[in-house]
Amino acid sequence: MELEAGAIVEGRVTRIMDFGAFVELPTGESGLVHISQIAHEFVKNIRDHLSEGDVISVLVLGRDEKGRLDLSIKELTPAPVEPPRPKRLPRQAPEFENKLKSFLRGSGGFSGGGKKPGGGKGGRKRR
Repeated sequence: MELEAGAIVEGRVTRIMDFGAFVELPTGESGLVHISQIAHEFVKNIRDHLSEGDVISVLVLGRDEKGRLDLSIKELTPAPVEPPRPKRLPRQAPEFENKLKSFLRGSGGFSGGGKKPGGGKGGRKRR
């Protein structure tokens, strides 16, 4: 039985590497689930998602230039629903921004304004 792109099959994880997991399929062939095809979210450590001996369903993506099977788990799971992005607030009128800048300059702004307590350039006091 020749596996074609789009086929969904079950296989057993035989080996886990940093870059992906090797899966043995019922046909006796092995294929690779690349780390980018494990889950929709970022996968730092494959072992957080898979263990050797796990039986998993995979989608056959196709074959690479050397004839090896490329597999995916991610393509069989629904993509997470992204929360709606907050709407951008309209930009304030320039008059308001100018008044705010003027106020902050006059009051010393957020830095507390002016000189540091104890005078001088800061640092330790001399004895």
